[in-house]
Amino acid sequence: MMPSDLPQFTIRIDPSLLAKLRYVAEYHARSANREVEMLIKKHVEKFEQTHGEIEL
Repeated sequence: MMPSDLPQFTIRIDPSLLAKLRYVAEYHARSANREVEMLIKKHVEKFEQTHGEIEL
């Protein structure tokens, strides 16, 4: 696999919550990283539906 040029973001998370995240990710046939990315994307989309598009 080629190294990614995407930024990295480190978080601290309760071990039991991380285990549950990995379970959910496996259920969806995704990596934990991809599962988190999808959850963040959905959260931002919902925010933008309520508050308008975030201009960067």
